[in-house]
Amino acid sequence: MKLKFIAAFCLVMSFLNAQEVPEKPEDISPLLNGEKIPNATLLDFQGQDVNLNKLIKEKPTVLVFYRGGWCPYCNNQLSGLAEIENDILELGYQIIAVSPDHYKSLKNTEDKNRIGYSLLSDSDAEFIKAIGIGFKTPEGAKNYIFRKTDIEASEVLPVPTVMVLNTSGEILFEYINPNYKQRINEDLLIHALRALKYEL
Repeated sequence: MKLKFIAAFCLVMSFLNAQEVPEKPEDISPLLNGEKIPNATLLDFQGQDVNLNKLIKEKPTVLVFYRGGWCPYCNNQLSGLAEIENDILELGYQIIAVSPDHYKSLKNTEDKNRIGYSLLSDSDAEFIKAIGIGFKTPEGAKNYIFRKTDIEASEVLPVPTVMVLNTSGEILFEYINPNYKQRINEDLLIHALRALKYEL
């Protein structure tokens, strides 16, 4: 009986540890190539539920995680993706971008960056944490986000990430950089997408 209790306690503790969010972006533990993303229901700009996994089943996906529409580096990345969206679509992929922004902020980001692809809100950052790319939002960042948006910041921010998924939700390629100023080059992304077509 005692051994069963100890085993159960260890199982609970390991689960709790897995749920902990690191303080620093360098300490994240993301899902790796070959793993599948978890199920997720996110919100669109109207606050409507969107089943992400259902969308991914429709076609291979470039899944982008960005910090928010308040972030100039993210806006540069989002507008850069908009410029090459037709090339990505011609290769047979779709683009979906996820942030912890409140869903009411998505339309402004979409309009500002002339985006035609899907922006989705994970405001409680549950999906971001499940992917393993979340870290605790620094206090300075919270103040900055509130000043820029008049909306309370999420407790968790994602390390900017690009993942390429097949229709089963399996990760074929990922670019993750704790330095939020560094994003994947559009030419490199297109090159990777061309190469990955043979694995789809």
